Amino acid sequence: MKPNNPNSHSPTPTPHNNNPRVVIVHDWLTNMGGAENVVLAMHDAFPDAPVYTSTYAPEKMPAFKNLDVRTTYLQKLPGPVRKLHKFFPMLRVNAFKKLDLSDYDIILSSSSAESKQVQKTRPNQIHICYCHTPIRYYWSHYDEYKKDPGFGKLNWAVRMAMPLMVPRLKKADLEAANDVDVFIANSTETQKRIKKYYNKPSIVIHPPVDVERFTPSRTRGDFFVALGRQVPYKRIDLAVMAATKLAVPLKVYGNGSEHQRLVDMAGTTVQFFTDRFGDASDDAVTNALNSARGYIFPAEEDFGIVQVEALAAGAPVIAYGKGGALDIVQDGESGVLFDKQSVESVVDAIKRAQNLEFLPGTLRRKAKRFDKSLFITKITKVVRDNS
Repeated sequence: MKPNNPNSHSPTPTPHNNNPRVVIVHDWLTNMGGAENVVLAMHDAFPDAPVYTSTYAPEKMPAFKNLDVRTTYLQKLPGPVRKLHKFFPMLRVNAFKKLDLSDYDIILSSSSAESKQVQKTRPNQIHICYCHTPIRYYWSHYDEYKKDPGFGKLNWAVRMAMPLMVPRLKKADLEAANDVDVFIANSTETQKRIKKYYNKPSIVIHPPVDVERFTPSRTRGDFFVALGRQVPYKRIDLAVMAATKLAVPLKVYGNGSEHQRLVDMAGTTVQFFTDRFGDASDDAVTNALNSARGYIFPAEEDFGIVQVEALAAGAPVIAYGKGGALDIVQDGESGVLFDKQSVESVVDAIKRAQNLEFLPGTLRRKAKRFDKSLFITKITKVVRDNS
């Protein structure tokens, strides 16, 4: 599907607005992840900007407690219904379209879903979209999501609904993309997808990483780490099965729909860790990566911030050699890349990593290419250049 008029642009604003009013818009704030850290860094760049989002769970988002977070009408739905908002993407489309952002000169959206649906209300507004990816379950990974949507016992219902809902949702997503003035991609992989699916140019600004959060230990442990949301496409099962087959220690952090299946398949050398929210605590992850022998990343991600965090902690990355990993990991220098999402490929990559020498200080220096301060400098320049 191609845009009707990919070369159309909104009227350019009056130039040289030295103090533009900025608003930040994000898909939802219900759990912490890489995209949410991007929003925090955006707010560091523009501390007066309010943050609009579809729904907000403040008890799970302590990092946002001092920010001016504003929500759509979806926040007013009863709690159990609100928690199911991911089942109803068209509701989010409508909710974002109803937001009144007329007070702001620059709309800065952080989007892997519907936040780019916000509407400009006057000719001199500019919409800059930081795109984590064109919506995966409509565009690049539709077949994978249809096979296993990641909703557990409700997968059958989602599979039935997808062919009926997705064409309409793709059309709405494409219309929103056409109205974006400037696209920023989080990786070269995402840049390719923006061109392929939206027929739009973009610039690449890698997500921010808090490199200073980590203090690499010179003496490394004998264990590997895997972490993240335990959902099908993350392929943490490959790390668990490979570690089990090799009988090497593996610490797994996180939770999700795949958690019990992972526990059931794990051997005695695999340990699982979660915090009181059923996820991985930052302190536990930091401490583990600071002394890990390596970090296993079997997913194809749009970027994959945790790979950079592992390098900052002095841990080489064993990664599937597609997607954002290619922007981060140099094979044999900062980790090992494998070319198939199979247990055998991960086993071979772990063996290879065990026979290579990686210096924690060197890995940390490589991570500094993605430091948060660089992100803030670059995003500020994009806003200034378009004000």
